[in-house]
Amino acid sequence: MSKLTVSSAESADVPCIAELVAEIEQYYGGAVEGELSDRVGRLQEMLFGAHPAATVLLARIGGDVVGMASFSLLWPAAGDSHSLYLKELFVRDAHRRHGVASALMAQLHGVATQLGCSRIEWTADRDNPEALRFYEALGATPQDTKVFYRQAVPPR
Repeated sequence: MSKLTVSSAESADVPCIAELVAEIEQYYGGAVEGELSDRVGRLQEMLFGAHPAATVLLARIGGDVVGMASFSLLWPAAGDSHSLYLKELFVRDAHRRHGVASALMAQLHGVATQLGCSRIEWTADRDNPEALRFYEALGATPQDTKVFYRQAVPPR
């Protein structure tokens, strides 16, 4: 069996990232909108353009991408420090419960340490008990001191 590896995505990985994003949308019950080629162009600019919005880690078994984690840095976190904010952790269905998410989280901890972050933060859906159990098994503590808000921004 091929070894599981986790590494930073490169520009050439954008078509695969676009496929993963479509799978994430389907996982959450959304419809995949637009052509894949349109999505690839938008993601190329968002991830590797002049002002990258996020960094993506890809988990691979052999040459197959089996999962991803996307993150950004937030400032301030505690005092004058910054934190790593995990926006998305996703493992393809056939590879769940095989250590892929744990490997991605371990890599995120390494990145956060290397960058001098004071903490890693993320949200999880209350109606996803598997994810909640996974995060608690990692030793993460749910926070009830914040309320999560969202407000749409009209397109340009």
